[in-house]
Amino acid sequence: MTTTHNRSDTAEGVAGGLTTFAGVMLLIAGVLDVLRGIMAIVDDEIYVSTPRYLFKFDLTSWGWIHLIFGVIALLVGAGLFSRATWARVGGIAIAGMLIIANFLSIPYYPFWSMILIALYAFVIWALCVVRREP
Repeated sequence: MTTTHNRSDTAEGVAGGLTTFAGVMLLIAGVLDVLRGIMAIVDDEIYVSTPRYLFKFDLTSWGWIHLIFGVIALLVGAGLFSRATWARVGGIAIAGMLIIANFLSIPYYPFWSMILIALYAFVIWALCVVRREP
């Protein structure tokens, strides 16, 4: 007994898997960004201070930025489970903004920022390779 796999079923499974991957990663990263934001708001002494950085901002401001972006990432990540187009577009947008935010905060938390930049790049990739069937 042989089973035949329809090519569109395989493509749909891969597309669903990549969207689920992006949703899970945005949820995890959103939680981590919320926690990172809370840490910077509550005690900005927790981060290493770099006195000669071109993009020097108050760490409490960075905390609020990461907190807001983290909440948005959580909402968009949850929306990705419904496979909504708005969530895919929003996921690409918020992941791009989080890459920029993490790039600008590299001097304060370099290793973690680089990890999150790579993670958000994978999220963007996963959301961009999914094609809708006509």
